[in-house]
Amino acid sequence: MKAQIEDNLHSGKNLWIFNKDYISEFVYGGIDGAITTFAVVAGAAGADAALYWVLIFGFANLIADGFSMSVGNYFSVKAERDNYDKHKAIEYWEIEHLREKEIEEIREIYEAKGFEGELLDKVVEVIISDKDVWVDTMMKEELEMMKDDKTPVNTAIATFLSFNVVGIIPLMAYVLAVAFDWSEEHLFLISCLSTGLALMIVGFMKSRVTEKSSIKGIFETLLLGGLAAFLAYYVGEVLAKYFL
Repeated sequence: MKAQIEDNLHSGKNLWIFNKDYISEFVYGGIDGAITTFAVVAGAAGADAALYWVLIFGFANLIADGFSMSVGNYFSVKAERDNYDKHKAIEYWEIEHLREKEIEEIREIYEAKGFEGELLDKVVEVIISDKDVWVDTMMKEELEMMKDDKTPVNTAIATFLSFNVVGIIPLMAYVLAVAFDWSEEHLFLISCLSTGLALMIVGFMKSRVTEKSSIKGIFETLLLGGLAAFLAYYVGEVLAKYFL
């Protein structure tokens, strides 16, 4: 799914104010942030935990999980770039030391595309006349590898920010309750509604970038969030009965 999102993004489409190259990070970081943080809130609600415990565990999860997810994305993108650079260096070496073999591979690639005769000779001649074009052609056509413009650092930052920006929404009712001395009676209900709205927006964004049904995207996102909250709530309730 993520690869499909990135393919659509590279077609040149933006989504609202977001950089098209990092919308996939925002979508998945936001979904993960909202669902995991809301699961903590639901578990605490099921255990009838005090307000300060909800905030402590909620923010601990928000920062730790957001950082963990961003680090994972950093190393994932870095590994892909390192792998690309390694194979690119190999292609340069092969062009220098196995020139005739590489020329024949270019010829075979474009023969398979339907080129023949003088036109085929001309295409091969043009490609091998520029070493960089030659290597880029081999990377794309032979190895089916293309370099992603996204940097590991920017990917990690986008993931961390989206995780926290969307992930803090389930906690906002509790934060405001502390700040303005609100009653705790309906905080979980408010958190449920605000989280549901956040998941609907992110689900809609997911459907836009994947060019799928908006209703399906929203429903899937809400379903996953609701299931996580349901499990967390009742696990919290059961554990509270035995240990509190």
